[in-house]
Order: sequence, then C-alpha cells, then structure tokens
Amino acid sequence: MATTLSPLAPASFPTLPPIAGVRIATANSGIRYKGRDDLLLAVLDPGTAVAGVLTRSLTCSAPVIWCRDSLPKGSARAVVVNAGNANAFTGKAGDATVQATVQAAASIAGCAPDEVYIASTGVIGIPLAPDAIGKCLPGMEPALAADSAAWEKAARAIMTTDTFPKGSVRTVTIGGTPVTIAGFAKGSGMIAPDMATMLGFVFTDAAIAAPALQAMLSEFNERTFNAITVDGDTSTSDTLLLFATGKAGNAPVTSADAAELAEFRAALEDLLLDLALQVVRDGEGATKFVAITVQGADSDVAAKRIALTVANSPLVKTALAGEDANWGRIVAAIGRAGERADRDLIKITVGGTLICAEGMEVPGYDETPVAAHMKGKEIDVLIELGLGQGTAKVWTCDLTHGYIDINGSYRS
Repeated sequence: MATTLSPLAPASFPTLPPIAGVRIATANSGIRYKGRDDLLLAVLDPGTAVAGVLTRSLTCSAPVIWCRDSLPKGSARAVVVNAGNANAFTGKAGDATVQATVQAAASIAGCAPDEVYIASTGVIGIPLAPDAIGKCLPGMEPALAADSAAWEKAARAIMTTDTFPKGSVRTVTIGGTPVTIAGFAKGSGMIAPDMATMLGFVFTDAAIAAPALQAMLSEFNERTFNAITVDGDTSTSDTLLLFATGKAGNAPVTSADAAELAEFRAALEDLLLDLALQVVRDGEGATKFVAITVQGADSDVAAKRIALTVANSPLVKTALAGEDANWGRIVAAIGRAGERADRDLIKITVGGTLICAEGMEVPGYDETPVAAHMKGKEIDVLIELGLGQGTAKVWTCDLTHGYIDINGSYRS
C-alpha cells in the first residue's frame, strides 16, 4: 500500500454514525497484507433491500459475476469484501472461492446464498484457495459491531494503493422521518469507471424498495462515479452497492420519483459525488485535482465523451503535472474525441481566463494568471463548443512520476 498521504486528501475521516440494521467487522485474512486488516464482513438485518452497478468489463471478476446474478432478487443480508487479490481471471478456481465464501457468510447471517454480496480488489490472475476467505469469517462474527468506529475500520480494510480511507454521511428526512445515509469507497488507480468504480458501499436505514433504489443509483452513478477518471483504465472489479435496511421507520417508498424522496435523492447523489471525488483526490501520484466542464455540445453524451477524452489525455495530464499552461493539448484532445467540434466556435477557459476563441488564441492573451492557476492544487477547465445544449462535467487528476513508481512495483 502507498504510504505517503495524498496532498489532496481531506483533513480526516468523517464521523459516520451507526446505521440501524448494519453490523460490521474487519480482520486480516493473510491473503496478501501483513499487519493490517484486509477483510470486511457486514451483516444486515432481514428485509434489507439492495441495488448495485457493476463493471461492464468483459474480463470481470468472479465476485462481479456473482453480484450481477444476485441483484435481481433485490434482497441482501451480508457483504464480504477482501483487498489484495481481485479474484479476477482465475477460472473455475475463482468460482469455487466465491461459492465457499458465500456459503460461509450465509451461515453466519442465516440467509440464502444469493443474499450475500461479495467484492474483491487487488492483483488479477492469482487463484485463491476455495476457503481462503470463508475460513476467516466465523472468527469475525463475535466482533460484528454497529458503532461509529467500525466504519473507518471497514474503509481501511478494503484499501489497496489508497493513501487514505474514504467515507461520507448525510442525514435527511423522508415524510418527516429522519434517515441516515453513510458510505465508504476505495480507489486510487485503475480508475476509468464503466458502470461503477472500484469498490463502494453505501447504507441507509430508510425503507425504500429495491427497484426505487436501483433507479436512483443507476441515474446518479452516471454523474458521479462514472464521471471520474484517474488513468483511463477500467477495473475488472468495479462494484457499487447500495443497501436500505428499512429501520428508520418511514413509510416504505416504492417509487424513485416519489415526492417524499426529493431530499433523499439530493443527499444520495451528493454523497456519491463526495466519495467519487475523494477517489480522484487519492489518484496514484496525484498532485492536482482537475474539474473539466464541457458546454454547448451536440448532446450530453457528446459533451461527456469530449470531457473524458481531455481528462484521459496523457499529454494534458502531464502538462497539468508540470504546471504548464499548454492549452494546445486540450485543443488536440477535443479534436480526436470523435464528436462534432468547430474550430471557430470553440472557447477554452482555464481558471477563469479565456485563452482561445474564434479559431485562435485571443488577442492580447496573457498567460500569467493561467500559469498562476496551474500552480494551485485545484484546476478548473471550461470548454465551450457553441454547437448545442449538451453539457457534462468530469473530474480527473494529473499524471506524475509517482503513478509510475506505484504501478511499476505493485506486485512486489
């Protein structure tokens, strides 16, 4: 695990209150890491609803396949997450490990196997013994707890190259009843989400039916986790799960568009964005947090494609790392994004300073304020295409030698 704290890290892990119906324990599995917990077990009360979004990678992990098959049931009673081994591209051995893990967790929770959700993160292609995870779970049962300290332990247990644990909490009301949303995530490298991002787990005590949860999660994910990128690499393990225990006491909600969910919807999206942006702030080797906004595209889809092309450009990202106001690299990325763009309509603004318009650098352009903005930790780029109403915003980080150092020695 990386040991140097990201310069973009928040001051501290937030205080997450207990969520009624959720108990958590962590332990060391011995799979890869020594001297730290790398295994998470969460047990959920009967009646817990679940929604999820998962990677669309065609080489996805065995845990992703299991979750995809289980989600239609909409019911969850346990979650098992390990760090250090992705259990991806491990063939029939990977499936056997999943089965043994699920059976062990189901015995603890007293539930059906398809009410157990699992996720793994770490090295790809190294098979695990079938009982590598399952044998550890019975010993974790006595430690299951619903206190605030359990959240940070959980967030730390699922870290790989992360330099800090990522958590977030919101409290709102549904029909006058207070409800809480709390979650944690991991991610630092291999971040270019395609349906979800790395690993994220969100819990609420609200009573909301699984179809409504799924509709909200799928919608908000596109503007949060699916709008971030660190390095352009989509993981085999991307998993984002949302659980609702129903213990808050609100009248059950069955529609994502219900009027009484307005406050909850806003809070959930805000929490997901908070977690997603923390992932960017922990990008491997990152020193700059970058927001890229595209306006005036042919469609929102086109705007997002252009924004992500700029965000994933190694040339743009290394210019950011070098604090070089080389806006020509942004122009080049726009041109190769595969969406319509007109040279004479494009406007690029960095840090509030208009750089180019009408097909060229603006007359009298002074690079001084842009250069000063580039020296900060927070970089803002606005691209106006002047073609239509499509808009998008994505977030990324710079690309430094630190990224190479971390990934060049990852397996060692």
